[in-house]
Amino acid sequence: MTPTRPQTEQEKFGRHRPLTDRDAHEINRIEELSYDLKVREVMVHNVITTSPEVPLASALELLRVNRISGLPVIEAGNLVGVISLEDIVRALQKNELPLPVKNYMSASLVTVKATDSVVEAIKTFSEKRLGRLLVVDENHKLMGIITKGDITRGILLAVQRDYKEEEVRRYRASHLFEDIVSDRTTLVLRYDIKAGDFTHGGNSSSNIKRALLRLGADFQVARRCGIAAYEAEMNLIIHTTHGGILKLEVEPHKITLSTNDDGPGIDDVQKVLQPGYSTATDEVRALGFGAGMGLVNINKCVDKMEIESTPGKGTKLVMRIFIPNETLNGKKASI
Repeated sequence: MTPTRPQTEQEKFGRHRPLTDRDAHEINRIEELSYDLKVREVMVHNVITTSPEVPLASALELLRVNRISGLPVIEAGNLVGVISLEDIVRALQKNELPLPVKNYMSASLVTVKATDSVVEAIKTFSEKRLGRLLVVDENHKLMGIITKGDITRGILLAVQRDYKEEEVRRYRASHLFEDIVSDRTTLVLRYDIKAGDFTHGGNSSSNIKRALLRLGADFQVARRCGIAAYEAEMNLIIHTTHGGILKLEVEPHKITLSTNDDGPGIDDVQKVLQPGYSTATDEVRALGFGAGMGLVNINKCVDKMEIESTPGKGTKLVMRIFIPNETLNGKKASI
C-alpha cells in the first residue's frame, strides 16, 4: 500500500482560522537559493585528473598530496571514468598498486550539468549516495567537480550576499518618502490576479509583505497586511469570473489595500461577513479553500474594511491599516 503524506495545516483546517505568513509562502529563502543557484556557481573548476594508464600508486599520491578522495579519468580529452580512494584501497589489499588506473576505475559515471540547479545536484547526491559528482557540459566534456561541502559553502555565500543586498534594498526603500516633497505622497503597487490560478495564489501577497518590510514598516503591520492581502487575493482566485486587480497604496501613515473585479458580485453582503458562509464550488473546497473565513480573517487584520458589490457587475473591497506615529516599542514608524 502506498503511504499517504501527512495533511498540511491548510488541508486539515481549510480557511477556518486566521492565516499566517507560512500559509502564504512556505518555501524559505535557503530553499529558493537551492533552486536559483547553478552548479557552475558552486563547483570546483580546476579539477585534478589522471589518465587510464597511470599506475594506481601515482593516483594515490595525487590524492594524498591534494587531500582529495577521487579523480576523474581523462583519455584523449574525453571523460572515461573516475577512480576513488575506495578503489585504490581495494587494489592495495591485493598488492596491485603497480597496475594501471583503468583496472580499478569506475566507467559507470554519475554526472550533473553545469547549468543544473543546485537542488538537482542535492537530489542526485541523495539518490546515488556518492561523495562527489562530475560536472559536464552539453557535450559531456568535464567542466568541474562538486561535493556536498561545495554546495554548503556556495549556499552560505549566497545567503550572505542575499542578506547584504536585502539590507541595501531596505535602506533605500525605507528612505523613499524622505526625499520627496509634496502635499500627499502615495506609493501604488498593482497586481493582476487570474481566476482559478491556485498555482500562483499567495505570490502577490508575499510581494506586498516584502515591499512593506523594505519600506520600514513594523513587522506586525506588514504581517497583518500580508494576511489581509492573501485572503483578498484568494477571494479573487476562488470567486470571480475573470479575476481582478489587487492594489496596495502606501502613504506615510496609512496603508490601503483594495480589490476590484467585474463579477459575479455578491447578492447579500451581510451574509458573506458571517463566519463559514461560502459560495465556493465543491472542487474549490476539495483543495482546502472556500470555507467562508476570508472576509472574517481580513476584518481581524485591518482597521477598516468596506465592501461595495452589485450582482452581475462586480465587487470592490477596500481595506485600511493606519500607521501610528509611534510603534509599540517606542520607535517612530518609518511609513
